[in-house]
Amino acid sequence: MRIRLLMRSILGSKLLRIGTCPEFIGKDYRRLGRLVLCIFLFSAFIAYADSGQTDSGPYGGDPQNLTTDSFTAAAIYAATLTYLSANSLAIDPVTPTTIYAATRSGIFKSMNGGDDWRGVNTGLTDLPVASLAMDPFSTIYARTWAGGIFKSMNGGDSWKEIGTALSDRDIQDLAIDPVTPNTIYAGTWYGEIFKSTDGGDSWTEVGTGLIDFPVTSLAIDPVTPTTIYAGTWSWIFKSTDGGDSWTKVGTGSTYLSVDFLIIDPSTPTTIYAGIWSGGIFKSMDGGDSWKEVNTGLTDRHVYSLAIDPVTPTTIYAGTRYGGVFKSPNRGGIWMQVNTGLTDLRVFSLAIDPSSPSTIYAGTQYGGVFKSANEGDSWKEVGTGLTDLSG
Repeated sequence: MRIRLLMRSILGSKLLRIGTCPEFIGKDYRRLGRLVLCIFLFSAFIAYADSGQTDSGPYGGDPQNLTTDSFTAAAIYAATLTYLSANSLAIDPVTPTTIYAATRSGIFKSMNGGDDWRGVNTGLTDLPVASLAMDPFSTIYARTWAGGIFKSMNGGDSWKEIGTALSDRDIQDLAIDPVTPNTIYAGTWYGEIFKSTDGGDSWTEVGTGLIDFPVTSLAIDPVTPTTIYAGTWSWIFKSTDGGDSWTKVGTGSTYLSVDFLIIDPSTPTTIYAGIWSGGIFKSMDGGDSWKEVNTGLTDRHVYSLAIDPVTPTTIYAGTRYGGVFKSPNRGGIWMQVNTGLTDLRVFSLAIDPSSPSTIYAGTQYGGVFKSANEGDSWKEVGTGLTDLSG
């Protein structure tokens, strides 16, 4: 477990793919597969350490997630915590100047648009946090690297673990129903999807039709929330009945492993998928067909996507080595927007819903960066973002 957590701190909140061979994923060999994966990653880490490379400077960090301000379409934040990996960012939909960052030292909170941060970890017994999800009423859910789920209903002042029955399922992603926020879905390393209808207090496995591959990303149709998409190591599955049954969808891609899914809020039949080493694919018919949209995207390792909530033709992508890319035309063409961004490995992106020109991007070790002009320039923010584990 320690090796796996170490590798995740280096490579990101999700495990590096080594293939989709059944002998590594099948029910009878899951534990063996995970052991082999950990050994492989540990060897990669030793080789990395011996190479003399560093995780700081212009190419330090590992980008994964973007966020924008929904009310200021020109302000964007790029997060790359100093000394910390900003694995995930979440903006309070009620008070968008309040931002949360998930790091290996737990969760940090800023109440002034990223200028100052403090740790908010009371009750959070597993500090390495992989991702955050927030419902429309500011309830926060945290997924830890060990696979646990924690919940806060008071702005992060205290946390309680929920879904302890899932503690051994290695949760990979969470998605909250935007219409009925007490309904939550969780995808697991073991190819399962669990559903809660009581805010995470109890969970039921759903999902006939899924293949036994890790479920790495979940996305819910904002208009018809019974329609859900699941990204897996075996492409994309779709449910139209609240997760009860699933069907594999999509033609047009030879890639299998899906890292990230996002739905256009203005046209929910338009979906974007970030593919491991394959760049970005787009569907305009609810997942039935897909096409590659990578023109200008020089780094095909896409870890995060964010859509401007006011101008959904504008999309941002956080990448492994290329920093932040921006498309003004729904993925038709991409351009790098990295002026002032000194860590080009971007884990997370978040857009201020009240001011979409404000964007935050989280990177591996560079701290938190903020753009107030739609990514044209960035400045580092993050006073108080320090390693609490030492």
